[in-house]
Amino acid sequence: MLNPNLDDIQLTKEDYERYSRHLILPEVGLDGQKRLKASSVLCIGTGGLGSPLILYLAAAGVGRIGLVDFDVVDYSNLQRQIIHGTSWVNKPKIESAKNRILEINPHCQVDLYNTRLSSDNALKIFEPYDIVVDGTDNFPTRYLVNDACVLLNKPNVYGSIYRFEGQATVFNYEDGPNYRDLYPEPPPPGLVPSCAEGGVLGILPGIIGVIQATETIKIILGEGNTLSGRLLLYNSLDMTFRELKLRPNPVRPVIEELIDYEQFCGIPDADAAAAEEKAASAEISVTELKRLLDSGINDYVLLDVRNPNEYEIAKIPGSVLIPLSDIENGTGVEKVRELVNGHKLIAHCKMGGRSAKALSILKQAGIEGTNVTGGILAWSREVDPSIPQY
Repeated sequence: MLNPNLDDIQLTKEDYERYSRHLILPEVGLDGQKRLKASSVLCIGTGGLGSPLILYLAAAGVGRIGLVDFDVVDYSNLQRQIIHGTSWVNKPKIESAKNRILEINPHCQVDLYNTRLSSDNALKIFEPYDIVVDGTDNFPTRYLVNDACVLLNKPNVYGSIYRFEGQATVFNYEDGPNYRDLYPEPPPPGLVPSCAEGGVLGILPGIIGVIQATETIKIILGEGNTLSGRLLLYNSLDMTFRELKLRPNPVRPVIEELIDYEQFCGIPDADAAAAEEKAASAEISVTELKRLLDSGINDYVLLDVRNPNEYEIAKIPGSVLIPLSDIENGTGVEKVRELVNGHKLIAHCKMGGRSAKALSILKQAGIEGTNVTGGILAWSREVDPSIPQY
C-alpha cells in the first residue's frame, strides 16, 4: 500500500466530474482518487499488454505515467495494440501512446523513455516511480525488470501472453515472491517462440493487460486482494481461469546487482549457433532465386519449411511445404530425400532462420542445400510486392 500525503493533493472541479463514478465507490472515494492522482506508474512496453494497461491507468486518473519503448508502430501491431492507430505507422510507439493518453486525460504527466531498457539505465529509470508494470515479451528484459524492482523494493505487476493463453501476477509486493521464484532459470533460447513466430489472438493481451491495470490500481488504493503469491492462468479458447500458488524460495540467490541478462539467458550463444547454421549452408538472394525460376531450369527443389497456415497466407510459386517441425522430428527428412533425388535443394522460411536450422539438420543426414536470404518477406519486398507480408 502506497502512502502519499493526501493533504497536498487537491481535486479540481473537473476531477470531480471526470471521476464521479469512482468517487461514489466507498472503496475508492475522495481519498482513493487522490491516491491515484498522487501515484506514478512505469510501464515497460507500449505493445499488446501495454495498450489496454496504459489506457485504463490514464482513464482512472493515475497522475504520472512513464513509458519505456524504443520501437515504432508497424501494421502488424494494429491487430492487438489498440493504443496505436494507422496514422502512427512507422512513428515511435511512445509518442503514439502519449498522444492517446492525453486525449483520454490531458492532466496526466507522461514521461517518455525512447530507449532499450538495460542494466545501465534500469535503476535510474525505475527510481522515481511507485509501481513498475512489465509488458515485455522476452526473457532477458523480464529478469532485468524483476531484479531492478527487487533492488529498489518496488512492486512488479507482471503479465505474459502466447497464442491463446496468458498469465498474470504481482511480484515483489508485501514480502511476496518475485519472478525468479516462478522461473529460477530461463528456458533455452528459442524454446518459447515469439508472437511473430507463434502468433497471438488479438483480444488476448486486452484481457491480461486489463488484469495488470486492475492489480496496479488495487495496489495504489490499498484495497482488495492482489495476485501476489498467486499466478493467474487464462485460456481464451476454453474461457477458463486457473490459479497456481507461488511462494518465495527460501534458498533463492540474493539479488545484489544487475547483470548481463542477454548472457544469462544464453542469447549470445544462441545467436552464435544460428550464425553457424547459416554459415553451414550456401546462400542465395531472392533476386538470384527469381532469375533461377525464370530461367526454366528445373534441376532444383524449392523447399518451404514454414507452418501450413503460413503457407496458405503466402507462397513462392513452385515451392513444396515440409514444416521445420517435421524435419526436427525426423519424419520430414526422408520426404526431403525423396524430393531431392539428385536435384539441388533450396530452402526458405519467413525470414531465413528456420530454413537455416532445417538445412543444418538435413546436412547431418547427408542432404546439402542452399538457404534463401531473408525468406519470403525479402521475396515480397524485392521481387513480388503482391505477396502479402505477415
